[in-house]
Parts: sequence; structure tokens; C-alpha cells
Amino acid sequence: MTGFLLDLLNRGGYLGIFLLMAAENVFPPIPSEVIMGGAGVLVARGEMDFWLVWIIATAGTLAGNLFWFWIGVRWSEARLKRAIGRWGRWLTFEWDDFTRARNFFRKYGDGIVFAVRFSPVLRTIVSLPAGLAHMKLWRFCLFTFLGSAIWNGVLLFGGRALAPLVERFEEVAGWSVLALVLVGVVFYIYRVATWKPASAHEAED
Repeated sequence: MTGFLLDLLNRGGYLGIFLLMAAENVFPPIPSEVIMGGAGVLVARGEMDFWLVWIIATAGTLAGNLFWFWIGVRWSEARLKRAIGRWGRWLTFEWDDFTRARNFFRKYGDGIVFAVRFSPVLRTIVSLPAGLAHMKLWRFCLFTFLGSAIWNGVLLFGGRALAPLVERFEEVAGWSVLALVLVGVVFYIYRVATWKPASAHEAED
């Protein structure tokens, strides 16, 4: 499994990493930990450049978040609510997730876009209320890029540091990667199965 992942990343190159990181912020359950961890191993092998991977991966993260930001800018809250009702189940995106991110944004302002980059749940969703509030594009890009750069840097550095262990215990590492992917898939299935329409959340309030 580890060899397959590393070969896949190596074949995809820097463009592949950009696309995977962009997709990871649009459609679950693609885990950034697996992507950046694998890239870190390739960096340790000398097959990729640390700084180039870091910048390109962070640019991919920004691109994925800009997708949601653009939707927030273009759509009204009412239209967004209808879209979540129609497609939210398959994106594992509930109305309550949006309202929580919206309330965070309203309470803490633009700076929350940077702060929630370290939250696995809110880091992408917050792009929607930022767009709805018509946050200045340059500020959104700056805060998203800086927060993502820190998170991606930690993952990339961790992958590079653990590369000797991955090489030494390749079978164990392979099973660990597979387990992480399966956890992501199981969590996605759980979210799809337990998804609630907006009306259900309103009934709870």
C-alpha cells in the first residue's frame, strides 16, 4: 500500500499534488495527512523538493477553498440552503455545519479564516460564510494560504522525518496508511448515513 501510494504521488508529480490537495478541500474523504505524509517520504528520498511541494500543496489547498468562497460570493444564503438540501448528503455537508461556521465568522471576523485552518471540520466550511460576507479576496487568500502553509508544512515535515521508519517497517507503514484511508471512508459513510436535512436541524433549535 505504501509503495503504491508513493508511486502514485511520484507519477502525478507536483501537478498531481496540487490537484489532490485542491480536491481534498472540495470532496471528502481524501485525507491531506496521507497526501502530504507520502510527499514527505518522497522528499526524504530526494525525489521531490521540500519547498516546491510545500508551496504547490498550499496553493492547491487555497484553490479548493476558493471554490467554496466563490460559491459564497455568488449565492444567497437561501440558495445555499436549497443546494445543501439537494447535494449536502454526498458532500457530508449539513446545514448545521454551515450555520456553526457562519456564527464563528460573525463572532470572530476575518481572522477566523486563519485560525480554523487547523480544524478538520471548519477549515473548509468557513470559506462559505467568508464569501457570503464578501470578505476582501486578498485577505481571504492571505489568511487561507498562511494557515494552510503551517498545517501542510507540519504534515510534510512529519512525513520526511518518519521516512526512515517507513522504509524500515514498510509493511506496518502500509497497513497504517490503509487504516487511515479506511477510517476516512468509514467516517464518510457514517456522515452520509446520519446526514440530516435543514428542517431537522431547525426542529432541534
